[in-house]
Amino acid sequence: MRQGVRRKILAHVTAYCMFLIMVATVACCSVGLFAFVMRKTDGNILLANLFTVIEILFLSALFCIIGTLRSKITVDKPVKTILEATEKIAHGDFQVRLEPIHAWDKRNEFDVIIENINRMAAELSKTEILRADFIAAVSHEIKTPLSIIQNYVTALQDGSVTEEQRREYMDTLVATTRRLSLLISNILKLNKLENQQILPENRRMCLNEAIAESLLGFERVIERKHIDLQCDFAEDVYLCSDRSLLALIWNNLISNAVKFTDDGGTIRVTVGKTADGAVVEVADTGCGMSEETGMHIFDKFYQGDKSHAQEGNGLGLSLVKRVIDILGGEISVESKLGEGSRFTVRLRDGEST
Repeated sequence: MRQGVRRKILAHVTAYCMFLIMVATVACCSVGLFAFVMRKTDGNILLANLFTVIEILFLSALFCIIGTLRSKITVDKPVKTILEATEKIAHGDFQVRLEPIHAWDKRNEFDVIIENINRMAAELSKTEILRADFIAAVSHEIKTPLSIIQNYVTALQDGSVTEEQRREYMDTLVATTRRLSLLISNILKLNKLENQQILPENRRMCLNEAIAESLLGFERVIERKHIDLQCDFAEDVYLCSDRSLLALIWNNLISNAVKFTDDGGTIRVTVGKTADGAVVEVADTGCGMSEETGMHIFDKFYQGDKSHAQEGNGLGLSLVKRVIDILGGEISVESKLGEGSRFTVRLRDGEST
């Protein structure tokens, strides 16, 4: 910061010095020429004034030409380059990169503008890639259930299926439409969260009760899979936070634990207090994940275990991560392939922030 101020002061001082030198040069040359002509013409003041005026006009024109050339090199050329780059960016070319004009220790405002344009173009390029990938993933996720619906409806219209097949097809259609509805709902929620259209409404709540409510929603599937559900809740864990946003976290984490835990497995939910909030762990003895998968699980539409792809759409953990970021918390995961996973969520009390 201090170096930037010094450079600005030095630039201003240099400009004033150059101006003074030009004025002094014109003045000195004018006085010298006037005295020289007076001496050579035996005091002809009219002729001395004429030569002096011509000399002043010549030097003024010369300095104007030098100033114009300097302006073209130091101002017009960088401005033209910057305008061409911004025009390309405006037309969707985000690969534009500009070279700095000066070395790092001699940078001026144009170099700062160029650096900002390069940074902006790089961010826009990343955003464009994410947008294209998002559209491709959404198109694929929507196309698959629509194709299933079309095929099964066509088969039912033919009337050549048995009663048992008809019931099977109807069950599949109901499950597929639910999956499609959930996908669209999650996309809308994620879009609202990312555009900050959903803001947390913090209220005092019992965290134990909120998580217990989410667990009750999975009671039937837990019983059907004979999963051993273990709960370890600390007493009176209260938190000032948004109950509905937290429900997105618990529903998705518990849903994943149930989905990836085989029949007869174990799921353990732990709730504890911390100095500034609470910590919740959801652990399972399911299939686990590799280190590479663990690096991408919060990416949109990423599904590490393709064998369970039909049970979700890869948006659940993206929603979880976004909600936790909004609430000012943290989430981490520990997992080993074939040994299960453990998600740890740390939440801050809204009254303590």
